[in-house]
Amino acid sequence: MIKIAPSMLSADFSILRDELKSIEQAGADYLHIDIMDGHFVPNLTFGAPIVKAIRPHTTLPFDVHLMVTNPADYVEEYAKIGVEYFTFHQETVPHIHRLIQQIKANGMKAGVALNPGTPVATLEDVAADLDMILIMSVNPGFGGQTFIPRAVEKVKQAKILLETMGNHDAVIEVDGGINDITCIPIKDAGATLLVAGSAVFCAQDRANMIESIRNN
Repeated sequence: MIKIAPSMLSADFSILRDELKSIEQAGADYLHIDIMDGHFVPNLTFGAPIVKAIRPHTTLPFDVHLMVTNPADYVEEYAKIGVEYFTFHQETVPHIHRLIQQIKANGMKAGVALNPGTPVATLEDVAADLDMILIMSVNPGFGGQTFIPRAVEKVKQAKILLETMGNHDAVIEVDGGINDITCIPIKDAGATLLVAGSAVFCAQDRANMIESIRNN
């Protein structure tokens, strides 16, 4: 089944607890949390204290996407909070395998994200160890961007890579410009977890939008 992870970046932060309850009741499967450092990406969001503060207010599993230059520094901290997926960017880490093992040793699932300009083939030697490949379908840093169609082909490549390596359990996630229209070719290509920010949080009927993205 296709799973949906609304992006907290698009929520109304003045009523964040209510926003989390809203998407939970609307049928979301995960909460996607974008951590940005203002260095790797040209934006600054929030860190572990905010993630820890919201943990008691939703039962949704946390899908944390670290757009930071030093993701290894945060592994233990996010593990203590109770994060399920800890995803870092391939472009930021020279020793990817080591970090994957560190994440798993701390009880989390390990994901690697790829910018639009980064080939899927760069994950060939670690694909068997991954719990998630995150294909960015926009350039990371800001919500509300337009979907990059090339992501569809990269999802196909990621699926082939995982199958070739015998990894049939890893999730293929896509993040950026996802709505009830752009989701169709992405799902057909093999994606199993879709991040939807403004499409969900700006919808008049959030439950209907989540259902549409899941089933269109």
